Amino acid sequence: MLESIDIIEDDIRDRNPEVLDVLLRDHTTQKNIFWATCDYAHLGDNFQYHSVIRPELVTGEFGKVIMPRVMKDGNLRQARARDMAEVFTPSWICNAQNNLIDNAWFGREGVFNTEITHSTTTPSWIVNRQPISFPEGKTWRQYVRDMRLEMACGEAPYITSRYDSTTGAIIPVEDRIGLLDRKLRVVTENTETSSQWLKGAQVAYMTTYAFEWQGDSLLLAREAMLYTFIENYAHKFKTSPQNKSIKYIAYIISWNVWQMDGIKGVIPNSCQQRDVTVKTLFGGEETKNISCPGCADENIYTHNGVYCLVKDWSGTDPSTGKKGRKTRFIDLLKGKQR
Repeated sequence: MLESIDIIEDDIRDRNPEVLDVLLRDHTTQKNIFWATCDYAHLGDNFQYHSVIRPELVTGEFGKVIMPRVMKDGNLRQARARDMAEVFTPSWICNAQNNLIDNAWFGREGVFNTEITHSTTTPSWIVNRQPISFPEGKTWRQYVRDMRLEMACGEAPYITSRYDSTTGAIIPVEDRIGLLDRKLRVVTENTETSSQWLKGAQVAYMTTYAFEWQGDSLLLAREAMLYTFIENYAHKFKTSPQNKSIKYIAYIISWNVWQMDGIKGVIPNSCQQRDVTVKTLFGGEETKNISCPGCADENIYTHNGVYCLVKDWSGTDPSTGKKGRKTRFIDLLKGKQR
């Protein structure tokens, strides 16, 4: 799977059609994610800004429609950078920033790798090949359970570094530096059987979150996380995981990596002006056009758009009594207002 950075949706569909359906699902709207970009509008009615992304629109004759940013036409990359501030971070910077998180968590530096910053070469890193040791009072399970979130994730380079998003260079499993990559490494080092590994990996995915505006980048992020699971399993056990395990990880990803306007906490462009009929002073009626109050006041808690749902996998759903409590993302923010 490391032969190309571009994940082919036909391969996902051919292996298990249900998995591609899951990766395209939006659990807030109970529809599929939508394009949220005009970059594909020239392809027809099904590729307009508000059109949902269906499997047949990214497979077959359209199998090369969505591709990683580094493979896109230079003019398109420039346009997306200008219009949507889409500028992806080199892996060495992702690594340096992820290291800061681990330095604080472990209380020491150089846990997963040592950064190389020679002035004459592109910065890189040397991986620590020794099993990760944990400080007194902390365990590997606590590390795997620790929550991580990448905001406006694009193709999720901070979460998984299957390839350098700026150069396209493929990164072997054992050299990856993403937040999820690190968790899976810890799971691999501390489990023996497939069952143990799968349980640990599921927790790693349940505690790793990200959101993105544009539907194409969102799908790429979800696919990268799914293939990271498959590749890490194969790296440890020298065989592919079962389809049911792949589908369950895809389901977790479809909840944890969602489509959202990160400034407003709602489905992109779901806020709207509304016509309201009110009584006049003399008993008549008139219609007033009311703007979204959240947009007018720049208050994230008062938008009239569709607020995005996420799942707290450790919580209990009061309606079913089962693990996995649905909640609005904005209700998880500190300083919540009512």
